[in-house]
Order: sequence, then C-alpha cells, then structure tokens
Amino acid sequence: MSNGIPGARGIDHIGITVPDLDEAEAFLVGVLGAVHVYTLGAKRADDDWMQVQIGVSPRTEISEIRFYRLGNGSNLEVFEYRVPADDERQQVLVPPMNSDIGGHHLAIYVDDMDAAVEHLRSHGVEVMGEPVASKQAAEGQRWVYFKAPWGLQLELVSFPQGKAYEHSSTDVPVKLWHPAHPAE
Repeated sequence: MSNGIPGARGIDHIGITVPDLDEAEAFLVGVLGAVHVYTLGAKRADDDWMQVQIGVSPRTEISEIRFYRLGNGSNLEVFEYRVPADDERQQVLVPPMNSDIGGHHLAIYVDDMDAAVEHLRSHGVEVMGEPVASKQAAEGQRWVYFKAPWGLQLELVSFPQGKAYEHSSTDVPVKLWHPAHPAE
C-alpha cells in the first residue's frame, strides 16, 4: 500500500510568474521552442479569494495566464500579476537564487548539448559558464545553466548514453524519468 497521494501520476505543470508576458512568450516560443496552447484572462476578486486560494495579498490581480507545452514533460503555466502600489508587500522584481528558500530552476533535456548552447548564445541568451560533466551516479550527464530575460534560471541537461547509476551493477528499482524515452 502506497503512502503517496492516491491516483498521483506525475507533474502536470510548473507555474512561473513573469514581469511581462509578451517578453516571456517571445523567449519561450522564439528561443526555447515552446508552443502556446491557450490563454486565460484576468482574475480579480473583491474579497479574500486571492489570499485564501493562492496565498497572495487580497487586492492582487492576475493580469493574464498563458499555458505552453515544451516537448515531452511538464506544461508551463505563466502568470503576470498586478500588485497595488500601496500594498504592504510589493511584487519582488528579482527572482530567488537557487540557494534561497523557494529557489528553483527549470531543466530542459537536449540531445546535443553543444548545439543547444550555441543556439542560446546566437539568441543573445546569458549562458552561465560552460557545460559541466557530472560525476558519481550522474556520470555521463552534462549540464549548464542559463537565464531567461527576466532572470529565471534554467538548465540544459544531456545524457544520451544514460547516467552511471543506470549502468551500475547495483540493482536500482526505479530509474529517473527520461524526456527522450517517456514510456520507459
């Protein structure tokens, strides 16, 4: 008997907040290759709905929400909010670093790391350093971080021949999900 959420199948989407949806769409579609699927209009409440349901200040307004698909994997739900100027907690314009509580990044699997890095650089995207070869159980993997125009950290990751843990003599009952082989 499992102790997990009954019926849980996996991650459906990742929600991110951006300062400008048009800029975000230009990056997500034009650089990363995501596909815009649909848009939801503004959401505003005159009561405490926003605070109760989403955990934001009650007078906060969702300007618009756009949904995207990027290859095999989780969908992206991209929000633009409006926070009243006199609100006690202003909207933070600097995203958290990975080391901050709530810090995060999105990792995109690619078949050819070098071609993907060159593509990003050709679009003027800030690539943070050079691809790194992982060690230990993740040997066989290469990765590099990059930033969206609004500062969100993303990562390219590639391991076309698999990772060391998949080829070890130690019996591994579950393998991590692989975007290039979604059925495995």
